[in-house]
Amino acid sequence: MSVPGATATAVHEQDETDFKAIIRKVAWRVMPLIMICYLFAFFDRINISFAKFQLQSDLGFSDTAYGLGASLFVIGYVLFEVPSNLMLYKVGARRWIARIMISWGIATSLMVFVGNEWQFYGLRFIIGAMEAGFAPGVLYYLTLWFPASHRGRITSLLFLASAFSGLVGAPLSGLVLGHMDGVLGIRGWHWLFLLGGLPCIALGVLVLKVLKDRIEDAGWLDPTEKSMLASRIVRQDPHSGAGKSLWGAITTPGFLTLGLVYFLIQVASYGLNFWAPQLIRSAGTHNPTTIGLLTAVPYICGAICMVVVGRLSDASGERRKFVSGLLLMAAIGFFAAGIFDKQTGLLIISLGVMGGGVVASIPAFWALPPKLLTGAGAAGGIALINTLGQIGGIVSPVMVGRVRDLTGSTTPALYAIGAMSLVCAAILLFGLPATLRQKDQPEARVST
Repeated sequence: MSVPGATATAVHEQDETDFKAIIRKVAWRVMPLIMICYLFAFFDRINISFAKFQLQSDLGFSDTAYGLGASLFVIGYVLFEVPSNLMLYKVGARRWIARIMISWGIATSLMVFVGNEWQFYGLRFIIGAMEAGFAPGVLYYLTLWFPASHRGRITSLLFLASAFSGLVGAPLSGLVLGHMDGVLGIRGWHWLFLLGGLPCIALGVLVLKVLKDRIEDAGWLDPTEKSMLASRIVRQDPHSGAGKSLWGAITTPGFLTLGLVYFLIQVASYGLNFWAPQLIRSAGTHNPTTIGLLTAVPYICGAICMVVVGRLSDASGERRKFVSGLLLMAAIGFFAAGIFDKQTGLLIISLGVMGGGVVASIPAFWALPPKLLTGAGAAGGIALINTLGQIGGIVSPVMVGRVRDLTGSTTPALYAIGAMSLVCAAILLFGLPATLRQKDQPEARVST
């Protein structure tokens, strides 16, 4: 005689096993291409930091001019971010992500023709405008394919590509600058932009051919798998009313606070991405290849923290506490980097701590907005949060560059960014509304 409770438990466990198999199948079909695209998107952001030395030497730019050019990328990105993501929602993620990649690949490749400050400013603005909407568009796309209980690790997997970009891109950039300078009569920093831009055009075409906009369009899922996946995503959506339009997203309690949090995170992120090579150089290392290898350290630490935190936050459902802890870690790294700015060994350790906190905090943060937003509100709202955050990418490079020009040292700016990271950690712990303080339903407790 069968026991009803035991039978129900067995059915539940079998359903969970089947669902995990579906998630693995989706991840293997969607994530590799998305991760490669994201890798190049992140490389497109950090290659300017490696091109800095040769670019400034060739064109005679000050640190302030370099910082302004770096910030103009973000200004272009910010201005076109929300319109880009609203267009993505209308025409479909696959077509719009492909358009973004092709256009920014072309614009990045055109950096080889820059000959003065105004051309530099103009093209960096255009590159930012062309890339606008990519990151939030991809994040929105993932909400269509993965339920809330798996988004921590999936988002971490996505941003692992950014850490891998730093891990591989930093040494590669050093090698290109050190060994390809003059090949075919082309300067090393020109090669950096060509190698970052041209592959994006091919990847854009591939996105158009491979990705699907909806679960219903996935020919590699059978009808039962499609139904189970779609129903689980709907069932784990806790926001059936609020946040379904852009205005609804803006007026949702906690939305603007998330924008402020992401702004502070991005101040720290751009501080690391744009100035880590300069910090290492100022500490006494001048070989481009060695600088590239050492710059990979914070991204290695970030990748490790990213994977560990993604799994732990999915298992516990405690999203905000993990993000807060990572920002505390980042603050320690910034303060230590300022203290040990002339001691290469201790500086690299400080950058490792900084990278572990900064790099891992970004994917951990992006598990929070879907708790508030859905539909067009998710597409436009995620873009708007990212836009508010990217303003940090305007503030950080200009601030650090100006501080260096005025004082000859990066240390005061490092202390300021560390203090901002502490403020951000406090907001996450004490400044969020009840909706964002609630734990996500851990994967093992998802009911059927």
